[in-house]
Amino acid sequence: MFVAIRKLSCMLLLLLLASPVFAASHREAPLIASDPTADNTDFYMFRSWQDPDKVILVMNVIPGQEPGAAPNYFNFADDVLYEIHLDTNKNNIAQNITYQIRFKTEIRPPGNVFPFAYVAIPPITALDGGGAAGLILRQTYTVTEVHYGGGQQQIGQGIAVPSNVGPRTMPNYEALAAQGIFPLSNGGRVFAGQRDETFYIDLGAIFDTLNLHAGPILSPAEDANDSALVGAARDTFSGFNINTIALEIPISAVEGPNGNRVIGGYASTSRPKVTVLRNNGNRQAAGRFAQVSRMGNPLVNELIIPTDRKDRWNAGEPENEAQFLSAYCTPAVVAAINQVFGTNFPTANREDLVNALLRYPPGPGPAVCGGGAPSDQLTELLRVDLTVPPTAPANQKRLGPLAHDASGAPTPDLAGWPNGRRPNDDVLDLFLRVGAGALINPATPNLGDGVNFNIGTPGSNITSNGISTVFPFLPTPHDGRDRRHIDPGE
Repeated sequence: MFVAIRKLSCMLLLLLLASPVFAASHREAPLIASDPTADNTDFYMFRSWQDPDKVILVMNVIPGQEPGAAPNYFNFADDVLYEIHLDTNKNNIAQNITYQIRFKTEIRPPGNVFPFAYVAIPPITALDGGGAAGLILRQTYTVTEVHYGGGQQQIGQGIAVPSNVGPRTMPNYEALAAQGIFPLSNGGRVFAGQRDETFYIDLGAIFDTLNLHAGPILSPAEDANDSALVGAARDTFSGFNINTIALEIPISAVEGPNGNRVIGGYASTSRPKVTVLRNNGNRQAAGRFAQVSRMGNPLVNELIIPTDRKDRWNAGEPENEAQFLSAYCTPAVVAAINQVFGTNFPTANREDLVNALLRYPPGPGPAVCGGGAPSDQLTELLRVDLTVPPTAPANQKRLGPLAHDASGAPTPDLAGWPNGRRPNDDVLDLFLRVGAGALINPATPNLGDGVNFNIGTPGSNITSNGISTVFPFLPTPHDGRDRRHIDPGE
């Protein structure tokens, strides 16, 4: 549930604890802030509403992409190992299945004479063949499935969809991106490329010492409207893009023993401990990899882990989370909220946060915050029950299990975070409330920033409040020539 606080809390920590955070899991630790291609910004895991027999696994990297940032746009790194790890037997170790994605970049003619990465010579209408002549810089990739104790095999390969540079160079970007969906040998599909940043928040106002344009307490009617910008609230991320790796996997391929369909997972990025310089000037990985970023539940590193341990957390394994237990039991971010707003939300013995973030449902286990011995079953994973039916896009509630109608009466959407996470779940508002104690006090107020949907979403196959209805479930990215960062009233 910490995902929801992700941005407002990020700001609180920045203001009060001097941590170098940017929002969500963007730039959440000192070292990763200097390494955007390995910066794991968001991890989504949910049952597909397009094909309920599939589970969707999505990792995003390279935060805050200004679409017009030419001439060199946004690419995955050849020397980064991108991975999604799954725990399919509920033993709290996400090693049963790992999906590894590796990229390879080529500079194609006329890159030996032409100064642009993408050019309309003729316009780019394909990822391969005659319509791809203008793709001077092109990335290909492989997908490898690794089973713990059972070997590994390559299950797919593809061509990454390039950044959306503009309509002259890429006159039909949606059609181009549709060619970027490739089959996997296990019956699934894969997509890698640029997408719209779906995280929505009044980020700039939060960094202005919590000078919010709306909120921080929303009325039941304001809070229930999933297509609203309350008052003068604005989405700071409108008009920005992200890089996405999305896997669609048959649920039958990730079932655990006895048909278990309650799984956990996290995404990670790793860099080689040693690199060598090839004759063409490119770097090549040599030797073993070292993990530099991980993400299960959103906002954990930004809002829970102390600044001096953030890089250690990124490099560690989720099953070793007990070493950070005190940060969950006495969350500094809640103390910061109390200081800023003059509130009195609980800051000690937060077993509710431990149960929500570190345990499989139904949650409560041995008490660990009151001086009890830390349990070896405390693992920071995003968990999803794949027996819960997916919610159709038009009916999704941004507040998931905490959703309500305009009168305040509960209307829960059980397919939303923390039961997995969908791209449009409002993890900021959810985290604010969970951090304030909503799991132990139903009277916790409707904390939020008033940004209740992804404003200005481009492309087709989306709902009125910006939910993408088809795989890879993140919308078309904004193009570099005509991008807009939308403010209220525009």
